[in-house]
Order: sequence, then structure tokens, then C-alpha cells
Amino acid sequence: MKLLRRNFLHLVAGVPTLLAMPRFAWAQSYPARPVRIIIGFPAGGTTDIGTRLIAQQLSERLGQPFIVENRPGAGTHMATEAVASAVADGYTLLMATASNAINETLYTRNNYNFLRDIVPVAGVIRSPFVLEVNPAVPVKTVPELIDFAKANSGRINLASFGTGTSSHLTGELFKMMAGIEMQHVPYRGSAPMLIDLLSGQVQAAFDNLPASIEHIRSGKLRPLAVTTSMRSEALPDVPALRETLPGFESSAWIGIAAPKNTPAEIIETLNKGINAALSDPKIRARFAELSGVVLGGTAADFGKLISEETEKWGKVIRTANIKPE
Repeated sequence: MKLLRRNFLHLVAGVPTLLAMPRFAWAQSYPARPVRIIIGFPAGGTTDIGTRLIAQQLSERLGQPFIVENRPGAGTHMATEAVASAVADGYTLLMATASNAINETLYTRNNYNFLRDIVPVAGVIRSPFVLEVNPAVPVKTVPELIDFAKANSGRINLASFGTGTSSHLTGELFKMMAGIEMQHVPYRGSAPMLIDLLSGQVQAAFDNLPASIEHIRSGKLRPLAVTTSMRSEALPDVPALRETLPGFESSAWIGIAAPKNTPAEIIETLNKGINAALSDPKIRARFAELSGVVLGGTAADFGKLISEETEKWGKVIRTANIKPE
């Protein structure tokens, strides 16, 4: 009986190790099958293009297909919820964006908590918005626009590609820091906004630089400033907005994230693969064509960016009393 009891105790003591072994081996062999990267935007946009570039690189470097799945709708909620509720095995990933940081405050009844249920893997790129006006508007610099808006308080339109979008919040931050009133005009996307901006139906807007750059180069739109902390290589003669409003910064950014409880070994494998891709001069040049600057770094670096962005845009949303449509 003593021998039986001793054998039983040894068996019980070994159960945690036995349970842990498959998970460890699972992480060590990752990836062993195709991986999905889900994004909350339609195909063809800047986020989609950037996701496909990094997916191709991960496929080549890690030896398994990384498949991009577009799930647009509900302000990126559909895509984010799908990843938050997925098995934490590294085979369902999210291309996180600035919209996720905004939505954490803008929407109060989500079926997930972005900061709690999604873990960062690595940042990929960030790109500026451009403050631009129709050439008929009699301003050529940011100070001139501020003076013009003050002289015509509330009568100048500032368009965005939707209430609660990063374009909208960038405009609200600009108005707060400049001390001006402009009429917000929301659209359902950058494309319809640009149609009215080009025709003069609205006077000014903050747009993704890649979407507007050809109109700027052709002279159909006048750029006043970019919103990143440094000038953009795509428009080197256009000042950064913080040159007029010290401390101003806003950008579109994307990065890979995963469900909480994803094994650390898998996070590390993905992080190394992403950083290796972003160090490739050809990939850096391709992202530069999209007016993007590569991010990379550790998972903690990306987590810090997400936390800072969530806090910043939360303050803007509360101060401007922005409500979702």
C-alpha cells in the first residue's frame, strides 16, 4: 500500500509538468500552420497595404503563410472582438491601429477591453496626417489659417473622414491648442471627404498623407503642415504642425497584436520576425513610399505607444464631449 501511495503522489506531482509540456512544445514549433492577421479596414487602404507587406515578410521569414483577413465595420470593433475572443495560440493576430486607442474611450459598451484583452507584439509603421486647404482659401501657413479662423469664428469648415476617427480627433486637438472654432463636417471615409475638399464644398481637412499626396503634388490641394513630430520626407518643405503649436503630435500607426495569454515564446518569435523585416532597406523604402516611418522595437515599446495614445485621445474625447455616431 505504501508503494502504491508513493507512486500515486509522484504521478500527481508530475501532472502540472505534463500539462505544461504540450504548451511549451506548441510554442517552440510555432508557426506550424497558416496564421491569420485580421484588420478592421477594407482592402486597398494604407492599413491594408502595410499589413500585406509585413504579412509577406513574416511568411518568408517564418516559413508559414500569414494570411490577411479584412473585417471592416463597426469602427474596427468586429475585427478587434474576433481577435480578443480567439484562442491565444498565435494563429489569430490583429493589426492594431490608432482607432483602437480612440475606441477604448469613445465606446463604453464593448464586448472586450482593448488594453486588457489584447497584448502588443510590435509596432510596424506610423505616418502623418496633413493639414490641407482648398487653394481658394486665402491662407498659405498655419498661423494664417489660425488668424483666418479667428476672424471667421465657427464659419470655416474642417472636414474629417468620420466622427470619432483619428482625422476628427486630430482636428479637435488642433482647435483646442490653437484656441479657435471651426465647424466639423464628418464624412464616411477619406475618399468622399476629398471630393468635397477638392470642389471647395469644405475649406480644410486633416487627411492621411498617402491619400492626399498626389492632389498636393498636382496643386489641387495646399498643404499647411504635417502632424508628426518631424517633417515628412515626402513633403520636406512642409512644416510640422508643432513648429507653430509646440508639442502637437498626431499620426496614424499600425502594429501587430495578439489575444491575451498568448505564450511569451510566440510573442518573441513574431517580434523578432517583424523587426528583422523592418530592418530590411527594401521594406523601409517601400514603407517610405507610403509616407510611413518604421517603428519596430520591443513588445513593451509598442505597449507604451498604445497606452500613451489611449490616454491622449481619451482626454480629447472627454474635453470635446465627442459621442459616437
